[in-house]
Amino acid sequence: MKLARAIHFDESDQRVFHNPARTGEWCISGGFEFSNWSEADLTGKARQAFSNGWLGVETFGRVTFVAVTVVEENEVEILTAALADHFVAMYGAPSVDAAMPAAREEIAHMMELCEDQEPNTLLTVARELTEAGVKESFRMIEPQDAGLDQFAVHGDIEGMDPTGGHSH
Repeated sequence: MKLARAIHFDESDQRVFHNPARTGEWCISGGFEFSNWSEADLTGKARQAFSNGWLGVETFGRVTFVAVTVVEENEVEILTAALADHFVAMYGAPSVDAAMPAAREEIAHMMELCEDQEPNTLLTVARELTEAGVKESFRMIEPQDAGLDQFAVHGDIEGMDPTGGHSH
């Protein structure tokens, strides 16, 4: 099973999103957040989140890039429960039990996006408002095409390996 984690090549997400996702947290599309938005809602940082932000399922922050990686079944269950809790807390779902089917659907959608991708494939999302609602499109950037060494910021950030290495 595969899912995607937030990845940062620089600090731009810290500036462009109200609440940036944490590096390494599991992510989903999160397009549901914009289901009742109109053009009037698309200003500033909210526009950036709408246009190309993945949703972290731990901080519920946004990130521009995610990388495909293997996920364990128990992690999927934990993420699904967290998302169901979020639906209750933020969107008024009547209970976690009532929110579980929608949470499962959101996680399953992301797993479908990731399932045929090689580990470390980068994904981007682009959204637009249409007459029918929010339209999402996804782009996959294969690891050999990504040129990570061209973008990665190397240094000792909070105990990270000085060569820039870290585990996913």
